[in-house]
Amino acid sequence: MQHRKVIAQTIKKLGFNSVRLPYADELVSKNPVIDAKLVGANADLVGLRALDVLEAVTTTLTEEGIAVIVNNHITRATWCCGANPCDAAWANDYLLGICRVTQSEDEWIRNWETVMTRFTNNPLVIGVDLRNEVRGLWGTMPWHKWAEAAERCGNRLLAMNPDWLVVVEGTESANDLRGARRRPVKLDIADRLVYSAHVYAWSGWGSLGGRFSKRTYESFRESMREHWGYLLEGDVAPVWVGEIGAPRVPASVGDVRYWKNLWRYLGEVDADFGYWALNPRKPSGNESEGYSLVDDDWVGLVLDYRMMSMVQTMRRE
Repeated sequence: MQHRKVIAQTIKKLGFNSVRLPYADELVSKNPVIDAKLVGANADLVGLRALDVLEAVTTTLTEEGIAVIVNNHITRATWCCGANPCDAAWANDYLLGICRVTQSEDEWIRNWETVMTRFTNNPLVIGVDLRNEVRGLWGTMPWHKWAEAAERCGNRLLAMNPDWLVVVEGTESANDLRGARRRPVKLDIADRLVYSAHVYAWSGWGSLGGRFSKRTYESFRESMREHWGYLLEGDVAPVWVGEIGAPRVPASVGDVRYWKNLWRYLGEVDADFGYWALNPRKPSGNESEGYSLVDDDWVGLVLDYRMMSMVQTMRRE
C-alpha cells in the first residue's frame, strides 16, 4: 500500500492523463468511517468517513495534474457487475423491497449531488459518468428509459457546474448505443454530452457473431460500427470507450485476437479510452487482479503488450 500521492505519480508515469473514479450509492447513504487498515499509508485519512476519503483522493489526483471523471458504479457497495437485478440500474425501488439497498431515481440523483458538491470548484474534476453498465435481464433495458433518466440527472448536475462533461453509457453493460440513433440524449447544455461504450473480449455474447474474442476483424468492426462507432464515424457525438482491459498473460488466442482488433479499430476512429483497472488486488478477498497495470507495491509498472498498445496510441494524441 502507498500514499495516494505516490499512486497518482505512478498513474502519470504510465502516461495516463485522467482517472475514472467510481463510487457506490451505499457509500453515500451510509458514509461509514473507513477501516484504518485500508488507509494505512495515509495517516491523515485515518478516522475519516468515506466521502471525506473520496474527496481527499480526488484532490490529490488533481493536484498532480490528473483529470477525474467521477463514476456512479453500483448501488450496493460490492464488486460489479453480477446478475443481481438490484444493482443493474440506477433505481431498484420497482423491485418492491427485495434489495438489500433500495434506491429510487430521486435518491440516485441526490447521491450524485451530495458527491459532486465537493468538487464544483475543482477545475480538474471534468465530468460525471452517470451509471456503470446499465443493463436488463436478457437485453430488456429500454434505451429510452435510460436516456430520460440520464437527462434528468445530467441536467441537475449541470445546474451545479455547467462545465462538467456528462457521460452516458450504453445499455446492456455499456455495449449498446444503437438507441441513440433515434432517441439521442438531449441535455440543457448540448455540447456537454459524451456517450460511452465498454469493450471486452467477452462482450458480444448472445449475438449472432458471438463474443468479440471469436471475431474476425471485419466482424468486430461491423459490430463496433453498429453499436457505437457510427456516432464517431458520422461525427454525430463524441464517444469515450470508458472500459477496455485484458489479462497480463493472455488466457487464450481469443484474448490476443480481441486486443489486436480493438486497437486497430480505435486507431481507425481516433477514439479515446479508459483502461480497467489499475489496482493490483481485487477489493474482495485480496485476490490478484489479472488485468492490473502495477505490481503489488503500487509502484512497479507492468510494461507488457497492453501498455505497448496504449502508449503508442497516447503518443499519437
